[in-house]
Amino acid sequence: MRLIFMGTPDFSVPVLDALIDAGHEVAAVYCQPPRPAGRGKKDRPTPVHARAEALGLTVRHPVSLKSAEEQDAFAALNADVAVVVAYGLLLPQPILDAPSQGCLNIHASLLPRWRGAAPIHRAIMAGDAQTGICIMQMEAGLDTGPVLLRRAADIGAQETTGQLHDRLSEMGASLIVEALSKLPNLTPEPQTDDGVTYAAKIDKAEARVDWARPAVEIDRQIRGLSPFPGAWTEMNGERIKLLGSKLAEGQGVAGEVLDDQLKVACDDDAIELLRLQRAGKGAQDRETFLRGWPIAVGTRLSSE
Repeated sequence: MRLIFMGTPDFSVPVLDALIDAGHEVAAVYCQPPRPAGRGKKDRPTPVHARAEALGLTVRHPVSLKSAEEQDAFAALNADVAVVVAYGLLLPQPILDAPSQGCLNIHASLLPRWRGAAPIHRAIMAGDAQTGICIMQMEAGLDTGPVLLRRAADIGAQETTGQLHDRLSEMGASLIVEALSKLPNLTPEPQTDDGVTYAAKIDKAEARVDWARPAVEIDRQIRGLSPFPGAWTEMNGERIKLLGSKLAEGQGVAGEVLDDQLKVACDDDAIELLRLQRAGKGAQDRETFLRGWPIAVGTRLSSE
């Protein structure tokens, strides 16, 4: 098939690779424009931009798709299908209508649950046992289109958003190749109105850990916000990112370190901190972190 690929972050890169490996013709790749990054604040291409250039593909990164000029340029590509995954711009109706067989979106949830911007984070933070990938026929509404294929995935008890992100990215790559191979024979399944939830964009204000909350909620917060933006607490006066955890048994004052393995008391039980990051340093597993900065039993972690 002749395709247009529309994606921006790391999550989208395996999908682009899978489409090329499957022998599809990618007429153009659309992604977000380069933006300032790093210490020098120089414009840096997005992960999809960099990968597409390495593959020798045509890259376009308009700031908007609302102009007639951009819409005409898109339509002139004469694509059979546009494959969209974490692109970052809403698609106006003329864009949706341009490919002869429409636009297909790879969405990282079991729709209609977790429509919107942050479905992986929200699934973990809500304590969902399962999530997955849907291949959806796009329409004007936010993730409201009919589903062509879906595949479920269990969420591990200690799995972080980063780990689940990578698994679902590979799953999405496999499922879109399958969907394209079966496209004429797939029956779109309209989404029901039951069970609709919205995955709002993550706000950094959600990252502060309140140790007076139940252990299960704090564990989900830590794993759901790892690696970005990273849940945080204050430990001996220093802000520390918490990037991995598991539930544990233990009682104490909320925020109290209960043993030499960073078991911390919560409202009703405890969690163990498995991966941490000090300011200006890389993420470390618990053992490495404690070798460099031992934390005494009885230390109180702050929620302020």
